[in-house]
Amino acid sequence: MATRLLTSLIIVLCFAFSQSNAQTTSDPVLFSVNGDEVRLSEFQYIYEKTNGAKATYSKVSVNEYLDLYKKFKLKVQRAKELQLDTITTLQKELDGYKRQLADSYLIDKEITEKLTRQIYDRSKKDVDISLILVNINPRDTLKSYKKITAAMGQLKAGKPFEEVVREYSEDKGVKRNKGHIGYVTAPFPNGLYALENVAYDAPLDVYHGPIKTDRGYCILKVHNRRPARGKVEVSHIYLKKEKGAHSDPKATMDRIYSQLQEGANFEELVVQYSEDEKTNTKAGYVGEFGINRYERAFEDAAFSLTADNAYTQPVESSKGWHIIKRVSKKKQPAYRVEKVRLQKEVKKDSRFQAATSKMIERIKKDNNFAEYRTTLKQFAESLDEKFFTYKWKPGSSLERKPVCGFGKDFVLTVKDFEDFLTRNSRKRLRMNKQTPLDEAVDMLFEDFTDEAAMKYEEQMLYVRYPEFKALMREYEEGILLFEATKLEVWDKASEDTTGLKEFYKT
Repeated sequence: MATRLLTSLIIVLCFAFSQSNAQTTSDPVLFSVNGDEVRLSEFQYIYEKTNGAKATYSKVSVNEYLDLYKKFKLKVQRAKELQLDTITTLQKELDGYKRQLADSYLIDKEITEKLTRQIYDRSKKDVDISLILVNINPRDTLKSYKKITAAMGQLKAGKPFEEVVREYSEDKGVKRNKGHIGYVTAPFPNGLYALENVAYDAPLDVYHGPIKTDRGYCILKVHNRRPARGKVEVSHIYLKKEKGAHSDPKATMDRIYSQLQEGANFEELVVQYSEDEKTNTKAGYVGEFGINRYERAFEDAAFSLTADNAYTQPVESSKGWHIIKRVSKKKQPAYRVEKVRLQKEVKKDSRFQAATSKMIERIKKDNNFAEYRTTLKQFAESLDEKFFTYKWKPGSSLERKPVCGFGKDFVLTVKDFEDFLTRNSRKRLRMNKQTPLDEAVDMLFEDFTDEAAMKYEEQMLYVRYPEFKALMREYEEGILLFEATKLEVWDKASEDTTGLKEFYKT
């Protein structure tokens, strides 16, 4: 067991890493352990990952970590000499890690990260929209579709939006807002991702639809997009519109405003005058809010304030009169701060499944996915009603025939499909026996091919993403190191009573 260091190691390292954006034309070997080569890129990856901000590439730092990494590799080699990498249980454990890691890595790389960034970027803008909604009747979806297309036809013919929305829209708020929702911001409520896409990407002042969402069929018009207002924190002085303690609330509010201009204390005036029972004992503090929380007049006035402690002129709402003081204006947090919170939202939202389906479609299209429908039809014709029960058993005479695949190196057979049906028996058993067998097989086959596409793409992670390959190497070597240390150190130490006593004495 020997090591072979490259000459002028520190010079090579410092030169290679000083070019932070340069692409190296070669990846030299730093050292080898019993023929297993450790290249510069591997050392760079693990050095930077372990040291983080302290990865300065100083001579002392590089030498110190290089010594540690050499020892680590020697221990891994010892594990291989003990043939720990051939133990079935460890191989299964590693395969399990690989599957979990590949699946999560692919999903995070292709979906979660993109959707999270999309929401963050979209939330920088508010969109002003009008909407016509027709609920989807599960018993007669065609009737719902005909209704929304009829509404679209009326709009194209030039009929005023206010008349069309009154006649066709089933949105509960249509009587109040006449179809004009106003400004909203991403993310839209769960189930409205398709609507959000149009709201942020489609041309202005054009009717778009029908758009199918989880809430129903929609026709959307985008009036404007503006920089997002974000959130503002305010306090207010409030007087009810009805004459009560003040015979003329507007005149009283004007006097309060004059006192503020003359230097009166805002909080003292809250105590003296404000009729908001929820806030008049808290210096008029309303709290933090974003768009569409309060009436348009109140919101517009609050967001019009350009400095903390600035206050508005008297503002009229449907309930009364307000003087609003800005406490603070909240800036949008940096993406790195918002990322974890947004990722949790993304994974709960229907957009996640929609993006997953789109990714699977992309995988199939980009990699020449093929289906052998003749074989699938023959398989379906060989089944009977037992297929919907526990009595069905795999073992078709067609089991060796290919049923789908990606090229010549990734081919799945009828037997693979039968294994899938066995593993996913709940899906099969939940199907109604009234469902024709060929339709049932088609639905289950679609799930099977989606799973196959994911497995194929996971295999390609090693080729497409060097960082994934490095991560898997870490997992494998970490497991081997743990087992070798357990066998060679911890287990021996626990059994060496004499040695333990001697250690205790010294």
